[in-house]
Amino acid sequence: MTFVDYYELLEISPRATAETIERIFRYFAKRYHPDNRETGDERRFGDLVEAHNTLRDPATRAQYDILYGQYLSQSRELTQEASDPQVVEKDSIVQARVLSLLCARRRQDVNNPGIGDEELERLSGCPREHLEFHLWYLKAKGFIGRTENGTFAVTVQGIDRAYSDPQDSRPVATRLLENAVS
Repeated sequence: MTFVDYYELLEISPRATAETIERIFRYFAKRYHPDNRETGDERRFGDLVEAHNTLRDPATRAQYDILYGQYLSQSRELTQEASDPQVVEKDSIVQARVLSLLCARRRQDVNNPGIGDEELERLSGCPREHLEFHLWYLKAKGFIGRTENGTFAVTVQGIDRAYSDPQDSRPVATRLLENAVS
């Protein structure tokens, strides 16, 4: 279930008094009430009523404020991660490592080219909760796919991707090996 920011919905501060909450709710309730032919919006009105009912009662507001604090914390973490240029670089390294591992497996046994989730986690050094994103991305791009027995295997497009990098003419696998040795 998605968190709904009732303060944002009512366009008020989290420090708003009960009187302010009531005044703003009445203003929006008039505006979005389904009986209002010009600006009525049944869904928006229902959301406003839910926000009002939660924030007007001190006990439910206190419980909501705990969730609101967690929501703000997660939002800050998301913003920090989104603005960190090293995240994209690290993601590229993990994805290149996964492609290189799958390329090596395909070369070793073209008829049985797959690597299972747990083995990929171990070989890539990437925890499962992070690896899931990379596997999703590589699969969506068509670089990897699931085999009949449920393991991951590199596709032709994945091999082409692993062997080319616009920023470096050397194959990704070669650079990974050089980094591992140094």
